[in-house]
Amino acid sequence: MDPSITPQRLSTCTVEDVRPNQFDQVVGPLTDILMACVRQGAIVGFLSTPNAEDAFSFWYGVNGSLVSGGRRLLVARFAGQIVGTVQLVLAAPANGHHRAEISKLLVHPDVRRKGVARILMQRAEAIARADGRSLLILDTRTGDAAESLYRSLGFELAGVIPAYARSTAGKLTDSSFMYKRI
Repeated sequence: MDPSITPQRLSTCTVEDVRPNQFDQVVGPLTDILMACVRQGAIVGFLSTPNAEDAFSFWYGVNGSLVSGGRRLLVARFAGQIVGTVQLVLAAPANGHHRAEISKLLVHPDVRRKGVARILMQRAEAIARADGRSLLILDTRTGDAAESLYRSLGFELAGVIPAYARSTAGKLTDSSFMYKRI
């Protein structure tokens, strides 16, 4: 991460909706963000910090869903540099076309608590609403800072599943499942 990114808030942060033909331009920075977040303890499917090859594979799997239209990938930029990302999963069975899932909200550890996650979430919600969705769902580690962010954005707790995911420290952690009507 560029050490010049130090303002209190990234108010000039922009969010882009990545199209499949733009994917190769963002996969490198997304790989760096994924690795940095897992190194800091993010639970996003890895038990330890992935090597670059595994992180690239993860993102190329996401790209397949972009091509099919079942997922949207948003990236936040500050001063031209990608600093965060979130995915909006739109694929659902026929009886679930009214909902979308927020997935893999990742903000580089060097720029956390500066409004990037909030901006990404607001844009994801706007895209879901424009796509005719009326319900957003997500899950997060119970007690994580993200849980309070989601509550501040109007998400409500549906319930907690104990020992849902294994952390990078090897412990089973509880997950909070949340929703928001939009």
